[in-house]
Amino acid sequence: MKRGRLLLLAVLPLVAAAVYFFAPGPSGADEAAGHPGARQDAEHTDAEGLAAPDKKELAQQIVASAENSTLDWRSAYSYIEDIGDGQGYTAGLIGFCTGTHDLLVLVEHYTKDHPGNGLARYLPALRKVDGTDSHKGLDPGFPAAWREEASVPAFRAAQDAERDRVYFDPAVRRATLDGLGTLGQFIYYDAMVMHGPGTSATGFYGLRTRAMAQADTPAEGGSEKAYLDIFLDIRRAAMKSENAHRDTTRIDTAQRKFLYDGNLDLRTPLEWKVYGETYKVP
Repeated sequence: MKRGRLLLLAVLPLVAAAVYFFAPGPSGADEAAGHPGARQDAEHTDAEGLAAPDKKELAQQIVASAENSTLDWRSAYSYIEDIGDGQGYTAGLIGFCTGTHDLLVLVEHYTKDHPGNGLARYLPALRKVDGTDSHKGLDPGFPAAWREEASVPAFRAAQDAERDRVYFDPAVRRATLDGLGTLGQFIYYDAMVMHGPGTSATGFYGLRTRAMAQADTPAEGGSEKAYLDIFLDIRRAAMKSENAHRDTTRIDTAQRKFLYDGNLDLRTPLEWKVYGETYKVP
């Protein structure tokens, strides 16, 4: 799962603490709830939310500004390094890790469709190091093989698909069921990327549970702004509790700014700061 890193600034390893795949989906009660949501804070004008192509592109840019100090999120396909967070190699578009199962699943899925790929020979080693920070069987050739395979369009597409399957689509679906607009969907997505879809205190679903204990979601009749403010408070505290997550500017001078500006639809032009650097999308 995603490990934050700054390629242009000083490296700031971000350690995600979450159970990876066995995250709860929307419950039948949630699906059946007929709450229209309390959208008294602002009028939402976008029909597709964060899943609309332009908003999805914007979401990747905002995440990349925090994770890679760039708006060019596609430059991360070939990224790979051990950032010293105890999760082995961190690689690719969403920071798949050799120690957190998601990189293994990505390569397994890709190899199923493309058995002759340049990473397939590392599958036995990837299975052995899964859940550890070990490089056994991966060095010295795995990083070069990853970078080479990242030049293959099919592998880039596989990274996109795994990002959507595990992070983007569940976050947008859950936020929509909670009655949240585009900004709220992004706030969920960014939390899912960093913390993983886990139920622990610092996993995404754990953060959501704690937020819902303090404020009603719009689907429950609550204020969207008030709920998101609480969610960001809880997430910020969770980040501060971990040495690798202590810089919270992705919340303080980006997501919180959008919220306090009343930009619940993430309308452009958009300007924000992360780690003191200013980013703009026209």
